[in-house]
Amino acid sequence: MQAEKPVRLLNAAVIVAALGYFVDIYDLLLFGFVRVKSLQDLGFSGQNLTDTGISLLNWQMAGMLLGGILWGVLGDKKGRVRVLYFSIALYSVANILNGFATSATDYAAYRFLAGIGLAGELGAGITLVAESLPREKRGYGTMIVAVVGLSGALLAWVIDMFFPWRMCFFIGGGLGLLLLLLRISVNESGMFRQMQAEEHVSRGNFPALFTNWNRFSRFARCLLIGFPTWFVVGVLITLAPEFGLAKGLSGITGGNAIAACYTGLILGDIGSGLLSQYLRSRLKVMWIFLVLDVAAVTYYLTAGFSSPASFYFAHFMLGLSVGFWVIFVTIGAEQFGTNLRATVATSVPNFARGMLVPIGASFKYLKDPAMLGGVLPAAAVVGAVCLSIAFLALIGMKETFEEDLNYVETI
Repeated sequence: MQAEKPVRLLNAAVIVAALGYFVDIYDLLLFGFVRVKSLQDLGFSGQNLTDTGISLLNWQMAGMLLGGILWGVLGDKKGRVRVLYFSIALYSVANILNGFATSATDYAAYRFLAGIGLAGELGAGITLVAESLPREKRGYGTMIVAVVGLSGALLAWVIDMFFPWRMCFFIGGGLGLLLLLLRISVNESGMFRQMQAEEHVSRGNFPALFTNWNRFSRFARCLLIGFPTWFVVGVLITLAPEFGLAKGLSGITGGNAIAACYTGLILGDIGSGLLSQYLRSRLKVMWIFLVLDVAAVTYYLTAGFSSPASFYFAHFMLGLSVGFWVIFVTIGAEQFGTNLRATVATSVPNFARGMLVPIGASFKYLKDPAMLGGVLPAAAVVGAVCLSIAFLALIGMKETFEEDLNYVETI
């Protein structure tokens, strides 16, 4: 009998998923970098600029929530590879259109389209990689996707410093289209093809996640363990200038804070991925990093900082502590059968991002002078709630490191 050919770690699926996520993160973070100067160029100022920026972000988030369901269902019905390429194409075109925006109306439409496209790449890529690699390698594969992808934030930071905002969008769109033009051939996962041949299997049935307690519990746990990430990124990092002023520091910029945070995120994802392989456990690593997150958030909110550099180091530590993003997304892919895997792996990270809306609203309410009266105490309360929810969600969660993914959910 001929020996089975070993699967290479750096295969086409891993490479395309990683490069696609790289451009995905570039676009996702780019709007945060160019928001102010792009809206100023379009004639907005003062409170009107702030309100329009929030509106555009909400349109992008609405697109991501819709896309999280749409692409996930299509990934289980039509295939992971199709979703991977179509999502890259959509957000690349939307990026280019963003560069032609002349008003808040068309800007919002393009951010909505970009949001839909951005929602599909990560879930489809992680699902394809997890199904294409043997269990002893899939943790390394998803780690590579996350690390390469998150590096897109640093590229957006650099590009923003040297190019006008319209050109920044054109570059992002061009990178995505260039990836498609390379025509790297990616095979559909064998698990999906095997499931596709079984006509009786219900595929991509999103409502089924809510009609059975076991499925709903697994889905909810996958979602809730991601709460701390978007508290850190959406509140502490995004509002770094405001937190800097509360600490008596001036000149703190959102761009530098994001760059420091994502540098930590990249290193954290490398560390969590390697540690997961060493410990042969996803859950142990989640416990370790959530404890690190408690320490990093406490340090950020309570320590005194003598200089902007020391404050940016705190942002780096925050990023390092939430460097479990790769583990978070991998757990979502490994918790469900092949007929619901893409649906969950795509919707969970986008729903987790969507949780920034209630997290941000709670923070805004609590920092009001009539409530806690400041960003520091408000962040402490919201952060404590988010971290507590994540710890509770981990209790009783199924370990998936050794899980055989070649099975389907009975619906």
